[in-house]
Amino acid sequence: MIVVNEEPLEWHPGMTVRDVLRAKNYRFPMLVIHVDDALIQKKDYDTASVPDGAVVKVIHLISGG
Repeated sequence: MIVVNEEPLEWHPGMTVRDVLRAKNYRFPMLVIHVDDALIQKKDYDTASVPDGAVVKVIHLISGG
């Protein structure tokens, strides 16, 4: 089990940041993601692993004027 934005999510072996985004249906193009306080770059979403018990924070960036 992992926690994503304070909500539990079932974990599976080999889970990546991209898997978390799909499971939570996060599609916003501008995201800041931390896994256990480590910043994950967008280019690494498909390869960055999420370990069992991880705390994941997904922040949606809003811009405008």
